[in-house]
Parts: sequence; structure tokens; C-alpha cells
Amino acid sequence: MANDSIEIKVCLGTSGSAAGGEEVLRLFKHHVQEQGVEARVGRRCSPSKVGCRGFCSKDVLVDVILDGSKTTYQLVTPNMVERIVLEHVIDGKPIAEWTVKEEYASFHAKQHKIVLGPCGEIDPESIDDYIAMRGYRAARKAITQMKPEEVIGQVITSGLRGRGGSGFGTGEKWRVCRGAPGDVKYAVCNIGEVNRPLAEGNPHAIIEGLLVGGYAIGAAKGFLYIRERYHRSVERLSIALEQARERGFVGRNIFGTGFDFEMEFSFGTEAFICGEETALMESIEGKRAMPRVRPPFPAYAGLWGRPTVINNAETFSNIPLIIGMGGEWFSKIGTATSKGTKVFTLSGKVRNNGLVEIPMGMPFREIVYGIGGGIEGDKTLKGIQVGGPSGGIIPTSMLDMGLDYEHLARVGSIVGSGGMVVFDEDDCIVNVAKFYLEFLQRESCGKCVPCRIGTKRMSELLTKITEGKGEENDLRTMERLAGVMATTSLCGLGRTAPNPFLTSFNHFRDEYLAHIREKKCPAGVCTALITFSVLAEKCKACGLCKRACPAGAITGAPKQPHVIDPEKCVKCGACYRACKFKAIKKA
Repeated sequence: MANDSIEIKVCLGTSGSAAGGEEVLRLFKHHVQEQGVEARVGRRCSPSKVGCRGFCSKDVLVDVILDGSKTTYQLVTPNMVERIVLEHVIDGKPIAEWTVKEEYASFHAKQHKIVLGPCGEIDPESIDDYIAMRGYRAARKAITQMKPEEVIGQVITSGLRGRGGSGFGTGEKWRVCRGAPGDVKYAVCNIGEVNRPLAEGNPHAIIEGLLVGGYAIGAAKGFLYIRERYHRSVERLSIALEQARERGFVGRNIFGTGFDFEMEFSFGTEAFICGEETALMESIEGKRAMPRVRPPFPAYAGLWGRPTVINNAETFSNIPLIIGMGGEWFSKIGTATSKGTKVFTLSGKVRNNGLVEIPMGMPFREIVYGIGGGIEGDKTLKGIQVGGPSGGIIPTSMLDMGLDYEHLARVGSIVGSGGMVVFDEDDCIVNVAKFYLEFLQRESCGKCVPCRIGTKRMSELLTKITEGKGEENDLRTMERLAGVMATTSLCGLGRTAPNPFLTSFNHFRDEYLAHIREKKCPAGVCTALITFSVLAEKCKACGLCKRACPAGAITGAPKQPHVIDPEKCVKCGACYRACKFKAIKKA
């Protein structure tokens, strides 16, 4: 059988590969060849928390496109491949029980995919696929038809703000750098954790955006700053960069205009602080990643003292679209002050986990219950952590608030790099705040006292509270610490580190007070505040809890209600999980 209209696309991003995508692809190639089917077996890129198709919880995702009709399969495993080839590819009969369900459509329906649009539709290792989707046309337009000031003007008109942190105006940053004195300037693209799906799914958009940015500010060199352990991202960016260089899009005399622009990789350390732009520059220069005192700002004196623009991969990925479609087009998406879309990782206790791209200003309710499909197990939503580890926790009373820079700033949170974690009734907010402060304390570079000491002390006090040793004065101490850190820390990590505590305390004060006054964890999470006991009237004396207990704390004769010795109990919860009759009480 020969059918040139058959196309098979297998998800091969971090998430898809982790779910077995490499083997699925190998078997598709094998069975297609074995059956004599002339099919193009392509690769689809999808990220770890966040994927190009977005719906990471349903990986491996596979598209079978037959005579123009696309069928998407979810949760594909290697042992499913042969049947898909035989029944669908050859006989033309899709296997309905394996295809995506209604939630797949609802997950995508309210999204506005701009930068994520090509991800999953093109082969990330093929420059021809990117060019077929108007790739490098924006760069050609900018470099051959527009003056640098006109490019910057379009970016300013678009209203694009940096997608990696504080949300500073991208065009304004470029304008300042363009006007800064100096013949040597640099453009830097920071490719962080949340940007991996873009690097894995559409690497040429990052390269094109950086190319246009370099032209706009008058730079001759750009850096792709990335952690070396992001192996798939590095691999695909390397392939894309080599392809772009071969086609003349990177290097000397680009588009015959005399404009030279070279790019190279700079591999960063495993440090959260490298998300801060001055610490990132220190890393590129081969020094320990620690923030610099500002001013001067990087746009005036950055890498090696030269004017430098630093934006993340999502910001640069928007540039080809803005130049190609026009700044006015982009400015019509989002709100009056927060333009365009934003990519978020949607995770936690929400049904539909994955990577989403939403128009700025979308209410949290639509994100969680529309795109996310609601809370797992129909439990009650408690809060949403937005903006990464140093973001704030949004309570359910603010579900109808729009997600944009201004609203989040007013409630003590940030857009940040785009993390969004959903918590339900079973989560302890105090423990959540403790988790984030512990992380931030570990990641503090230690250069300035407010952050180095403040994160350590706040982490200690939150631990004290979750262990039932807290006092109300501890809360006042943390509030004072937060104020000092927010106003005197050297960089954004220290200034925003108190956010998880401040927002959780402001909106979940009763939960903190229960830990301190009643020595109880309402969610039953903080082990030091939990007691386990057997409800005699429900106990069937089956022995499941006794066998599950690692500490030998449960005793009981056959056909007699069992008993938990509180002195031996290590509060691991194994008995609670093992009991099928709900005879273990957790309080």
C-alpha cells in the first residue's frame, strides 16, 4: 500500500520522551516499513510540566493524519503502535477508545496560542518546516526594509513586556540600549526551565527573535544562555543554529545587507539566581553567579561593561510575530496595560495538567475550571500559587480576578516566569509557604545580608510553626523581616522571597493561627500536629493497617479492634492509606 497523504506525528519533547515517546516513534517507523506504507513519520515536541501540545498528562500524544483528517491518540504506549498502524493507517479505521476525549478540546479551546502555535505542528529539527510557516521572513523584513529604530518602535507599539520576571517594557529596554554609547553591544537570550518547550518545539523562533533583537540594538553578537543539563533543548537549538548559519541567517553579511551577527551558547550553572539578569551576566563572564549592584543597568553597562539586552526565550519568540504581523496586531491581545499572551505551566491538583498559553487578563476561574477542567476528585479549591517560587498564593475569593501584571502586583504576587500551581482542601498552606521559603533559602546566593539571613530565618520560623512550636510573635517577626527584605535586598530574589508567606498569611490567617493556637493542622499535612487513632466501631480487624505500619505501633488480636500506640507512631500515614474501611482517624 502506498499513500503519500499519511502523516504520523509522535510527541518527543521531555514529557513525551519520559512517557516512552522514543520507543513509540521507533515502533511506528518499524511497523510502517514492515507493512510497506509510505508515510512520513515525523516528530512532535512536547515539554515536561508544560508541553508544546500542552496536555502533558496525556503523553505520549500521537497524531495520525490520513487524507487530511487528523486523529489524536493519547497515552500511547509501545504495545499500542502495531494496532494503530494496522487498523488506522492501513485500514483507515481510527481506534476510538484510544483517541483523546472531550477534555482535550476544552483544554485548548480558551487558549490563545501564539508562541506555542507551531509547537507540535512542525519538526523542530527542520528549518524547512519553520520556513514553510513564514519563518525568518520577519528577520528579513526587519534587516532589509526597516531601520533599527523602526523595529524598536514596533516592539514599543506592541506593548510587549519581558516574560521572564518583572515585566519591564521590552521595546523601552531595547531603545535605551540602542542609544547607549559604545560600539560593542550584546544581546542575551535566557532559556530557563519554563522556556524548554519553546526550545524543544520551535527553536528557530528563538534564534530569529534574538537575531532581530541584535539588529535593533546594534549588537554583533548574541548568547543563548541555557543549563547544559537541558539536553533536548540544547540539542535542538544546536541543530537549529547550525541550520540557520548554513542558510545565511546567522553570521556575516546577513541578507546581503552588511549586517553581521553571530550567536553562541553559554552554559549556566544549576542556580536559581541565574534568572536574575546581572547574576546571569556574571555567569557568562565565567564568574560566580551573584547579582551586581544597580545602577548601572545592563542596558548601559552589561557584559564586560558593554550595553546589553537580556530577555528570555518567550520574549524573543514573540518578536518574529510582532515584526511580521505588526505591533498593533499584538497590542489588541490582552488588556490595556498587559498586552499579548503568557505561557504558564498549569500543575498541581487540577485535572488537566500541562503548558498553557492564555491572553493576559484571563480570569483565574477560566484557567482552573475552563482550561484546567476543575479540581481532581471534585475537591474544593484552596489557592493558586502564581509566578514561581517567589510568587504569591491567590485565594478562591479572587478567582474572578484577571491574570495580568497589575492585578497580581496589587495582591502581592508576580507573573514571574510563568509557574501556576493549584492547591486543594488537602493542602496545608503553611506547609506550602515553608516549602517555597526553604527552596528560596537554598537558592540565595548569600551576597546580601537581607536575603541571606532573611530567607533562612523565615524558613526556620515556618518550620517551627509546622512543628507545633510556633508563637504569634513569630508571625510579627516574619512580617518585619519581609518588609526589610523587600526594600533592602540586592536583587529580585530577595525582594520577592517573602511573597509566599505574606500572601498566604494575608489570605489564610486562620490556618496559621490554628497551627499556633490549637496546635492543629486543619489539612492534616504537618506530621508533628497529626494524631492517628482507630475507630473501634469501624475496625474490621483485617490487619491491613498492622501490616502496613513500619514502626510496629499497631496491635490487636484477631477479630478485635486494633489500637495505635501514640508513643511508637511515627505519623507516616501508612495505616491511614492502607485501611479500606475508613477506620483510621487522622486529626
